[in-house]
Amino acid sequence: MPDIHALLWPRHVALIGASADLESLRGRIMHTMTGHPFQGPIYPVTRSHAEVMGRRAYASIHDLPEAPQLAVLIIPAQYIPQELERCGRAGVKAAVVLSSGFAEAGGADGSLLQADIRRIAERYDMAVIGPNAEGFANIVAALCPTFSPALEPTEPLPPTPTRRGQVTVLAQSGGIGFSFFDHGRAKELAFRYIVTTGNEACLEIMDIAEYALDEGKTEALIVLLEDVKNPHTLRRVAEKALRAGIPIITAKIGRSEAGVRAAASHTAALAGSYQAYRAMFDRYGIIEGHDIDEMLDLASAMIAWRGRLPAGRRVAICTASGGGGGWMADACTAAGLEVPILDADTRARIDPHLPAYGTSQNPVDATAQAVHKIGYAGLARLVMDAPGIDGLIVVITARSPKNLAKQQAELARLAREASKPILLWSYTLPAPQSTKILSEAGYPLSTDIRNCARAFAAMADYSALRSAFLKPIEVVSTPEPARATARARLAEADGVLCEWETRPVLAAYGVGTLPAARLVDGPAAAVEAAVAIGAPVALKIQSPEILHKTEAGGVKLNLARPDQVGPAYTALISAAKAHAPSARIRGVLVQAMAPPGLEMILGIKRDATFGPLLLVGLGGVNVERFKDVVVAPVPLVPNAARGLLERLKGAGLLKAYRGRPASDVDALVDAMVRLAALAHDFAAEIAEIDLNPVIVHAQGNGLSVVDALLVKQQA
Repeated sequence: MPDIHALLWPRHVALIGASADLESLRGRIMHTMTGHPFQGPIYPVTRSHAEVMGRRAYASIHDLPEAPQLAVLIIPAQYIPQELERCGRAGVKAAVVLSSGFAEAGGADGSLLQADIRRIAERYDMAVIGPNAEGFANIVAALCPTFSPALEPTEPLPPTPTRRGQVTVLAQSGGIGFSFFDHGRAKELAFRYIVTTGNEACLEIMDIAEYALDEGKTEALIVLLEDVKNPHTLRRVAEKALRAGIPIITAKIGRSEAGVRAAASHTAALAGSYQAYRAMFDRYGIIEGHDIDEMLDLASAMIAWRGRLPAGRRVAICTASGGGGGWMADACTAAGLEVPILDADTRARIDPHLPAYGTSQNPVDATAQAVHKIGYAGLARLVMDAPGIDGLIVVITARSPKNLAKQQAELARLAREASKPILLWSYTLPAPQSTKILSEAGYPLSTDIRNCARAFAAMADYSALRSAFLKPIEVVSTPEPARATARARLAEADGVLCEWETRPVLAAYGVGTLPAARLVDGPAAAVEAAVAIGAPVALKIQSPEILHKTEAGGVKLNLARPDQVGPAYTALISAAKAHAPSARIRGVLVQAMAPPGLEMILGIKRDATFGPLLLVGLGGVNVERFKDVVVAPVPLVPNAARGLLERLKGAGLLKAYRGRPASDVDALVDAMVRLAALAHDFAAEIAEIDLNPVIVHAQGNGLSVVDALLVKQQA
């Protein structure tokens, strides 16, 4: 693995393409690098000048008095490979390629240049970020090889606090990456690194994330993601972060069709299926944000209360403004939090401090009068030990730092001693000094009511997921005879397996109940099968070329009498041949009609990036009408499967209502786990499985898989 430490912590740096022209990117980079107090030498490399900004310039990397650990390249794209080759021969350990004009530009030439960068970096084992990057900033070392205006030396870098946790920002987009620093500086957030990776010809965003995790100085990662080139690295890093309790807060570009276009044209990234990314985020507790300030507020809250995250979703609200408290209660409810009435003992402690027009029920409206007497910390202490809550949100005004300065010592003491998290929302714009006071006392301050509520909910969700993740889970393996049966059936089948061919594979893994059925090749045989199975029956055409049987007129349902079966068979064959004259028809499946129940869909989809994913949702016609589905990576354990069902918008349909019995959720969970095991065991062979509909019967009566399709992975 290349030396990322040499990239982020070099002792000496060369800027290849340096200029004194502040109107050019080359000049701005030199100005930014030399304008911050980096302790090592910075060598300008250029043939155009003997001196750049008061520093001696060198015509070549080979002319430097010592081999720099890091080279920063900002020269035309066509010259980058040969210059990178010179760096490799000179012993340079790391490089940042800021130049554009590579794969993101489209065309073969740019892609070939980018491939050259990769080959050279591999040959010399160089840690290279870019091309088309905006550089990085090591705030602790005051090293800023970037042209981002957020790092211009007109404003000094914020000091690195010793007591507060630090956040690392990683982004494939340079401008947005540094915007997190620009916004976060005003929030008194402590940054360690801001790294932009551009086209990722060599190092990828998760390589840098893993370095930051292993270094042990970062307590939250903010990641702006366009695509993942190596899913194995994402899995490894995400699991490592979750085990360590270091939250990854991400925004995935490419959720919409327009977003996918933007990702492809910006960094030559082909954005993968958003649902697949969402499944990976859910599995590993990666928290999704929707804008810059929300992600920063999430990071601030997670860092401030790391190790003291809420045990549940019950929140108490303390306020001096009745309107502010009520509004926050609405925001908390919208975020999925509970705002319960406080217990009698807690209210008895609070009430003596409140005027008659205050209330202690929750939200606790202490009014400005009480807060003036006991302070925000005193109010929070009265509520903190309530047995029915998991944390507090305190509604404050941070407009005047004078009032907060008086309370700073008590607020800091409360932050140190609190066993439950406390978040603050200011309904007035805070003075910069107020933000600083509260940050030094140990509190994240939000000015967005929704962000504050969302942060508490995210902390509770992360805590619950991490606790479940850390518990030992025994994944039941499939017996070898079952695998052998499925393997044999898959090996002998063509690219697409119709229902009759798919049934033995599902049966080997015990996926649900398969209604009694026979494959027949004539009207008389169909009648005989119907009599043997028992009415009513369904008839379905079986052909690998007719995937949507209903549209082809290839399904007949509820045939109650034998005399209906023969004509139905003939009609099916005629309709199938008219729909697809060249289709290979295996026969007609005569199948017992399943008992009634709730129609669901179960499936497997092999994502190009993350491999097989299980899909579950409302089935039948509802799958296209409502698109109410969720996905998860395989394999799957029962608790995770049950959690997927709870995320469905139509999850309530599985419960009893209006005289209808509850559905057999246990049977559905079992089928999900078994189908996921099948997909995991044959990840290289199976591209897609579609079980639609799966009819889930009343509780205790199982489920029926009444239609199935399996598509093999093409070599």
